[in-house]
Formats: sequence, C-alpha cells, structure tokens
Amino acid sequence: LALIKAMPIKALAHITGGGLPENLPRVLPDGTKAVVDTNSWQQPEIFGWLQKNGGIEDFEMLRTFNCGVGMVACVGAENVDAAIALLAEQGEQAWVLGSIEDKMAGEDAIELI
Repeated sequence: LALIKAMPIKALAHITGGGLPENLPRVLPDGTKAVVDTNSWQQPEIFGWLQKNGGIEDFEMLRTFNCGVGMVACVGAENVDAAIALLAEQGEQAWVLGSIEDKMAGEDAIELI
C-alpha cells in the first residue's frame, strides 16, 4: 500500500495459479508484452526439487507455480529505483523482473528470456 500511495502504479499482478505466463499478461494494455528475465531472481529451493522430482519443463513450472514471484508491480522506468527502495524499506524483497515492450503481430503476451 505504501508503494501505491508513493507513486503511480501502472499495473499489479498477483501471481497465483497460472503463474507468470497467465497472470501477468492479464494486466497489460493491448499491443504490449512482458519480457521476463527468468534469471532476475533466485527461486526457492522447493521449486527446484519439484521440477527435478516431477520431471517438469521450465515453462510448465512458471505456468503452474509462482516460483518465488508472488506479486508483480509495473511502474514507469523513472520510478523503478524509488519503488525498489521503498519496498525494501517496507521489508519486501523487490527486483527488476523485466520490462514491458510493444508486441508485434503474432507474438505472445509474455516473453521469457
């Protein structure tokens, strides 16, 4: 809530069932896509265990589980550093997950890199 009071939030996505591939595109404007850097965070160990022991592909892991990303807050590029600092002050671990870019015809609404 402190973040919402401090700056304009363009979108919020709660990463629940459907994971990043299904939840994040729901909050994006038409004609845009989320480019998610899957190396931008360290997944909790339990997800590695589940993937290994369940023989689950990377995309399916991100579609089925949040893999350690519980909420995505989309802010303007000019507010990224302030947002991360404010969330850290609130005791939250925040990082740059990726970016929002224009989507070309035929592209998916999420690109995992």
